[in-house]
Amino acid sequence: MTPQSEDFSAWYNELVVKAQLVDRGPVRGTMVIRPYGYRVWELLQADLDRRIKEAGHDNAVFPVFIPESYLKREAEHVEGFSPELAVVTIAGGKELEEPLVVRPTSETVIGEYMAKWIESHRDLPLLLNQWANVVRWEMRPRMFLRTTEFLWQEGHTAHIDEEDAMRETMWALETYAAVARELAAMPVVAGEKTPGERFAGAVRTFTIEAMMRDGRALQAGTSHYLGTNFAKAFEIQYQDEEGRLQLAHTTSWGMSTRMIGGVIMTHGDDKGLVLPPRLAPYQVVIVPIGRKEQGERAAAEARRLGAAIKAMGIRVHVDDNRPQLSPGYKFNEWEMRGVPVRIELGMRDLENGVATVVRRLPTVEGQGKEQIPLEKVPELLPGVLADFQAFLLARAEAFRDEHTADVDSWDDFTAQVAGGWANAFHCGRGECEDEIKADTAATPRVIPQQAPEETGVCVKCGRPSAYGKRILFGKAY
Repeated sequence: MTPQSEDFSAWYNELVVKAQLVDRGPVRGTMVIRPYGYRVWELLQADLDRRIKEAGHDNAVFPVFIPESYLKREAEHVEGFSPELAVVTIAGGKELEEPLVVRPTSETVIGEYMAKWIESHRDLPLLLNQWANVVRWEMRPRMFLRTTEFLWQEGHTAHIDEEDAMRETMWALETYAAVARELAAMPVVAGEKTPGERFAGAVRTFTIEAMMRDGRALQAGTSHYLGTNFAKAFEIQYQDEEGRLQLAHTTSWGMSTRMIGGVIMTHGDDKGLVLPPRLAPYQVVIVPIGRKEQGERAAAEARRLGAAIKAMGIRVHVDDNRPQLSPGYKFNEWEMRGVPVRIELGMRDLENGVATVVRRLPTVEGQGKEQIPLEKVPELLPGVLADFQAFLLARAEAFRDEHTADVDSWDDFTAQVAGGWANAFHCGRGECEDEIKADTAATPRVIPQQAPEETGVCVKCGRPSAYGKRILFGKAY
């Protein structure tokens, strides 16, 4: 593959295909998610779905076709999405009386039904979630990161007041940050978007931002407090305890298959994928070595070992049905496909009663490969995988911190965002944000929750800072 240092974009585009994660769809900008890639999504989906349900949300499914008039009810919303919309005007061989929009997001259609289902304060909060595909017409598509059609979950909730809705908004943000760290080993920065970066129709937008290995940012999940904007547009009202009609406060929040792209670009190297064990389709692959009788004996032992490892709750694959391929080819293939741990099992290993255990990356200098007694392998592997998961998170965190710096001058700012993130003061004006983007291609990624309170002057125009702290700027996907 093309080395990352030579052309990171080419490396990524080659890897997603070679690792059998995805193939290009028949329509420009669409993708076919192959079984290996879809399994990564399923693992993330299952964990996130569990968290959503444990917090009291119910899953539902809404139509993929939305009347165009629904989107027009919230002016800022339709204006924000208008360039990305796919619209159906003919169906059944006839021109439709009203065009239908293919779902870009579901605030409007879900708002319509919230208005039908909510009558009293006793109906609140209404906590819904949908696992779905959405369509946003992309001019510059890239597999997983920006495709015309992608998969996601979208939470939509209605509440009595701002306080309760904001509690929900922050719960979603914290949940996304936990999923990113705990499953994807992505050390995200959580916080609020600037007004110029808000979701169309939102009062406040919150985000988790992750740094990729080329120094760019990836918006990995967002949570929006919508205030009463959509409630006004769709008449989402409830009777309070005194019998008065009140507008509900709504939220929406989503995480998508772009997380797979984030995993690839956070951990991958010139040899290919590096998958965190908790999201790896195969956490362990066993490759038996040998020909004819010796090969059959090694394969039989590999299957026995695989069964013992599986009994420990580990996702394991025994690569014993491709005799035409050399062990070296298989080693390289599974390394490229990012398997956290490979076990090599040949006659010499069997004679010595050991298995050769190879980590995808050495967690300690010089400790990428070791021999472990066969009978101890199943019981030791959970610890090996847990250590590897923790190692990837720490490695990504160190990389992010090494490529993030506080800057106060424009020259330092432009140099820093060329390959990383800049912590800088900003005046908060949209015109200034636009000038920074035009000059450097960098945008304000997040007003970090954890940043200390500070005051200073805008790195671009010299006006007083608007946020009481430094905000993160960077180039982004």
